[in-house]
Amino acid sequence: MAKERAGTTSLAMPGHLIRRLHQVSTMVFHSRVEAAGYDITPVQFAALDALAHNPDIDQKGLAKLVAKDRATLGSVLERLEQKGLVDRRISPQDKRARVLALTEEGKTVLAKLLPVVMALQKDILPGLDDDEYRQFIALASKVTSLASAEEGPSP
Repeated sequence: MAKERAGTTSLAMPGHLIRRLHQVSTMVFHSRVEAAGYDITPVQFAALDALAHNPDIDQKGLAKLVAKDRATLGSVLERLEQKGLVDRRISPQDKRARVLALTEEGKTVLAKLLPVVMALQKDILPGLDDDEYRQFIALASKVTSLASAEEGPSP
């Protein structure tokens, strides 16, 4: 009987485990945000939060920050604009670029959602003690930083 090495079955491979973590993360996010009375997706939240920290950024810059291609981000921004949370206007410096900003409603929604999203972070990784949690964050940050560097700029 050969003993299987960890990571050799498809269910123990990094790709599968990352996909499962994404499912858990998305499920927890949606349930908590919906319970708080909001209809915001994780990528919409990421865009709102990035805009709060980078006012008047253009769509290309925001796409890079939230790791989405410009076309996908365009759809996300369209939905946020329809909800009255984001304002898109033509850049005075470059007529081809769109400058983005949170509306007052966007700032209010983000302020109300931040504590909800912060509180759910530990629930995404249940069973980890504080050291394991910090180690997971460090490893995940390292891997995503390396992957981002290899990808190059957003299309």
